[in-house]
Amino acid sequence: MPPDLEAPGIEAPGIEAVAEQVFVALADPTRRAILAELASGGPATATDLAGCLPITRQAIAKHLTLLSEAGLVTAEPGERRRVRYRLRSAPMQAAQQFLAALARDWDGPLGALKDHLDRGGREPAAAPLHGIPGH
Repeated sequence: MPPDLEAPGIEAPGIEAVAEQVFVALADPTRRAILAELASGGPATATDLAGCLPITRQAIAKHLTLLSEAGLVTAEPGERRRVRYRLRSAPMQAAQQFLAALARDWDGPLGALKDHLDRGGREPAAAPLHGIPGH
């Protein structure tokens, strides 16, 4: 994990774990649709979301549980014991910072590879290609 990761309220060693939970949550198109609906319409109940999406309230509730475990939504008590779900941005920011730091780690080696290829491979690379992560 890149060492320069810091997100508000999240310790550096925990950022990779938070990012992993976010990526797992975002891997499912239904969960992405739920997040998009909450982003555009604001806090909503599982019943409200089921009215906007082509799945049952029970399925929505299961997806909301996973989103809540990932920290992407928070449950708030509403009127008549109805729970409303609201977006939380901190985990998404941590995932963005994780990706940005990862990209910075790749910039140097990929730049060296590009320069080497631009020279047609005639000259030695400025940085050894084994410096590319994964090689």
